[in-house]
Amino acid sequence: MKKLDRIIPVFVLIILITGSCVSRKKMTYLQYSERSAKYASSDELVTSVTPVAYKIMANDVLFIRVITPDPQWSSLFNADPGQGGLTMESAALSGYPVDIEGNIEIPYVGILKVAGKTLAEIKAELEVVFKNYVSDAAITIRLVDSSISIIGEVNTPGRYSITKDRLNVFEALSMAGDMSAYGNRQKIQLIRPSPYGPVIKEFSLADRSILTSEFYYLMPNDILYAMPARGRPFQLNTSIYTLFLTSISTALVIISYFRTL
Repeated sequence: MKKLDRIIPVFVLIILITGSCVSRKKMTYLQYSERSAKYASSDELVTSVTPVAYKIMANDVLFIRVITPDPQWSSLFNADPGQGGLTMESAALSGYPVDIEGNIEIPYVGILKVAGKTLAEIKAELEVVFKNYVSDAAITIRLVDSSISIIGEVNTPGRYSITKDRLNVFEALSMAGDMSAYGNRQKIQLIRPSPYGPVIKEFSLADRSILTSEFYYLMPNDILYAMPARGRPFQLNTSIYTLFLTSISTALVIISYFRTL
């Protein structure tokens, strides 16, 4: 009995230590390995990925601004942003939603197919269309209500608005306060919508090969899922195990005490 009393506290201490320790290797980003074939050395980048342009899909919202020397022509095609001026909210409200068929409808112009096209391609088409109305129009087109979602083992999961065209995966994680200590940097999932359904890509942020991946740059409506480490469920239940073993140890000590009386 006395021997068991000594063993149980040691066992509890081992559980606490192993449950709270995370190796440095599992916490480090961009490690050099044999898979980093794009690199001549651990510090020299040979090739880098070129981000592809986002193609408009159904349920996106486009903000289109037509500027002409004649204010009457400009007001004909542009919604009034109100006294507060143009903001992200007013741009979304006055924007053109892309319907399920991939079209937008512009007053006095008609229906325009935009799904599957980049912003640059849509702008070029609009410039041709508006030449039928005014020859010296300047057109601005933007994707509004653009956001990504970051979930899982990050410090601040949520939906984040994005304004820049080239947002990489590390910048996205920094918006969410980085991955938590229990995040699996070897297994990150990216869920990307497409006209044919969601595409799921799994990659490692611990390897430098991510820098040459087509999924290094995020796109609007992407969902970044930081998966938990393999030992995360055990670590979550460590306090329960500790309480249980501590209770047994205490009970044995009490029993041993009364047996010596």
